[in-house]
Amino acid sequence: MNIRRCTESDAEAAQVVAVTTEISNSRDYSPEYIAHLKQTHNAEVLIQRAKEGHMYVICDGENIVGTGTIAPFWGSETESILLTNFVLPDYQGRGLGRLLIETLEQDEYARRASRIEIPASLTAVNFYRHLGYDYKNGVTEPEDGLMYRLEKFRYAPI
Repeated sequence: MNIRRCTESDAEAAQVVAVTTEISNSRDYSPEYIAHLKQTHNAEVLIQRAKEGHMYVICDGENIVGTGTIAPFWGSETESILLTNFVLPDYQGRGLGRLLIETLEQDEYARRASRIEIPASLTAVNFYRHLGYDYKNGVTEPEDGLMYRLEKFRYAPI
């Protein structure tokens, strides 16, 4: 396995999102919402996200099996956000998700941030909590029943 920064030729990352969403998230979300996620995470959107932040891909040989992004949170110099974190279902449970988050947390956007936020799916909330992310402002209910807002402080919050 190899993890590297995403390039414009890595449109295959969109397929990772689509497959993972269809399989892993289908127990928590309606078919309509799954279709919405796939549409809003297509190759064009992911390429743009890679330009606005730092997107990484996990590769098994030449095949992309995972993806994740870190970007400034609304342009902030002191806060960042994790987005588009997906690992193909056949590769889940092998420590790749943890490797991906650890890689993102070592990126320059994370190193300069005192706080990192992540919109966590119903499916992945416990995974992120296990990695030290906690409910933003103590809110333990998902927004609109769809996503939790989690955060991690790298330094003591002011």
